[in-house]
Amino acid sequence: MKFTKLLTAGMFAVVMGAMSAPAFAAEDAPKPPEQRWSFSGPFGKYDPQQLQRGFKVFREVCAACHSLKYVAFRNLADPSGPMFTEGQVKALAAEYKIQDGPNDAGEMFERPGRPADYWPSPFPNDNAAAAANGGKAPPDLSLMAKARTYERGFPQFIIDIFTQYAEQGPDYIYALLTGYEDAPKGFQVPEGGHYNKYFPGHVIAMPKPMSDGQVDYKGPDGKPQAPETVEQYARDVTAFLMWTAEPKMEARKALGFKSVIFLIVLAALTWFTKKRIWKKLPDPA
Repeated sequence: MKFTKLLTAGMFAVVMGAMSAPAFAAEDAPKPPEQRWSFSGPFGKYDPQQLQRGFKVFREVCAACHSLKYVAFRNLADPSGPMFTEGQVKALAAEYKIQDGPNDAGEMFERPGRPADYWPSPFPNDNAAAAANGGKAPPDLSLMAKARTYERGFPQFIIDIFTQYAEQGPDYIYALLTGYEDAPKGFQVPEGGHYNKYFPGHVIAMPKPMSDGQVDYKGPDGKPQAPETVEQYARDVTAFLMWTAEPKMEARKALGFKSVIFLIVLAALTWFTKKRIWKKLPDPA
């Protein structure tokens, strides 16, 4: 009885805490709309074609300012990732110069990249990155899809427990990339800032990074493999950043499913074993 009361009090505290939790952004900032992702839910998987397009957007748009320091070139050939071939990965890595050393003379030198190398930063250090971007270094994007979130409120967070919804980070990134618009009347945007509907405070230093037709999605046949729009670019690069943040997601979900099946079978065997053992004992009545 005491345990039940404690459990009830704990659940009440969690619910009330969620209801009184601070908003995700400024008071008038809307929450990012919930999106449909191929990797959502307990059986969700990455779409390799979408990841390849997302990598293309990252490389041609985001990589000019943002690093991806936890991703190696060889990871692009992972079976649960973009699934580039080993030859494509080697050719891609060789396009970049990687600082190595010291050599026998004690000097650092540059060499062509190898599949085992990690994605090179666009700046030599954080100070250089900050100096080139108005005093603040652009963040690394490797874990961005898991680092960003927002409060979904009550009772939605209860529903999320049962639906296994955990895509707040991708929702936020997509909303941010598509949230650039003209500031409403009376809203003052400081010099060097840009209005974004979903960014906390609505003023972001990063200018609108993408425009329609900026990234070429044409396949070998010369036809676009997907719409060349800001919305599609944002969706694809967001999926790619989700993969960089959780490259083993599919393996984790597969292991979780096997564990649940194992526990169900174990529970059934335990119940039948109990029935068989206690069946042989005389009825105490």
